[in-house]
Amino acid sequence: MPLCVGMKHTHANQTQIVKLLTVLAVAGAETHEKDREVQPLRIERRIVVSIPDRKLALVDRDAQGRDRIVKVYDIAVGKPSTPSPRGQFAVVNRIPNPTWYGPQKVVAPGAANPLGTRWMGLSAAGYGIHGTNVPRSIGKAASHGCIRMRNQDVEDLFDRVTDGIAVELSAERPFLLAQVFAVASVLAD
Repeated sequence: MPLCVGMKHTHANQTQIVKLLTVLAVAGAETHEKDREVQPLRIERRIVVSIPDRKLALVDRDAQGRDRIVKVYDIAVGKPSTPSPRGQFAVVNRIPNPTWYGPQKVVAPGAANPLGTRWMGLSAAGYGIHGTNVPRSIGKAASHGCIRMRNQDVEDLFDRVTDGIAVELSAERPFLLAQVFAVASVLAD
């Protein structure tokens, strides 16, 4: 059946028909795309630190409130005389290759720097998450209160977070990590 019954099929009419069909096709495709659009899931990312387990977890929470652990890292925490703070904080700055300013000494970026290769300062003044020049301290209560990580781990975390990310430092094992560790111990048996 002809497209336009009763129309004289001149070149000008055919051009108009093609233009009209093109407009209708584009409009239909746009409408179809809008119908198929899925709202992106809003993901909240946060850092959860279990001081007694000496573990740091990077956690995503979706719009439905479901948590998913992205990655777990081994860390060092504050020693008993200089404990890590507890509570809710945020990363306020991120510095690659930081300079360490000690009591009477300044250490430039490099292998001897106590902050390692990355610094993520917390909203608790003077505290942060950072690398280390003493990797054997990881897994121990050995710092002056900061959260220490292996340099390759802190570099990985640094690339996965932004300023403002929430940081939870807990003196007790957070429920989320308790679930993960319970599953891990069952799988290890």
